[in-house]
Amino acid sequence: MTSVLSLKDVRLALESNAGLVEILHGITLDVAAGETLGLIGPSGSGKSSLLMLMGGLERASSGTITALDQDLTHMNEDGLARFRRENMGVVFQSFHLIPTMTALENVATPLELAGHADAFDRAAEELEAVGLGHRADHYPSQMSGGEQQRVALARAAAPRPKLLLADEPTGNLDGANGEAIMDLLFGLRDRHGATLVLVTHSRALAARCDRVIRLRDGRVDTAQEAAK
Repeated sequence: MTSVLSLKDVRLALESNAGLVEILHGITLDVAAGETLGLIGPSGSGKSSLLMLMGGLERASSGTITALDQDLTHMNEDGLARFRRENMGVVFQSFHLIPTMTALENVATPLELAGHADAFDRAAEELEAVGLGHRADHYPSQMSGGEQQRVALARAAAPRPKLLLADEPTGNLDGANGEAIMDLLFGLRDRHGATLVLVTHSRALAARCDRVIRLRDGRVDTAQEAAK
């Protein structure tokens, strides 16, 4: 299958008060078009850092990252922002909604930035798809955590991204809301044909992925890698 995301010997080291801290050590992996990849491992193993590198939200210290045949490693910040806007949807554990905007405005914003004339119509369609059409005019403070995460999913999916990245999308939710978000996440993937990479501690969510990679101490734990 065609690889849409490729990492070659990727390393990440960040400065701290204690000096240089090695976060990731020579990560090499490929993600196929249409695949769902789960990244699991203990806290501090580098899962979220790896996802941020895949999304161009953090820069690798060395190695190369290619997404959709574009070398993210050498793109400037404007180029990375434009690439994400046109090709990626990102869902965070803490929602990151704009508090002064309604649900509809939050979902429409990336579409407006991308120049879509039908931004609000598409935003309304995505809110309906996640069961929140009736909450379009509500602000984040007026919604539950589960509802806010649904809005975040709608916002990520609205531009029809080729790559969908999710960092602990059920981490702040109770069991029932977490299950609903899982169903919506995979439903959006199927509806738009996106490749999905997600970080999770949830065994139930990992079990639904095509392939699971475990990280330990900033390295791929090959002894624990599993394919379904």
